[in-house]
Amino acid sequence: MSQQTLAEKVGVTRQTIIAIEKDRYSPSLEVAFKIADVFGSPFEEIFNYQESEVI
Repeated sequence: MSQQTLAEKVGVTRQTIIAIEKDRYSPSLEVAFKIADVFGSPFEEIFNYQESEVI
């Protein structure tokens, strides 16, 4: 599926999808759940959270 198609199905821009893929942007819960729904996968299989170490 193209980034544009995913963006349209989720209701965001293609640039937002690119930023999410490159870990430059964390989506809202609503957008994250919509993305998981598009792929028919549980949320936890699509997204994971790793806390950054702050120095």
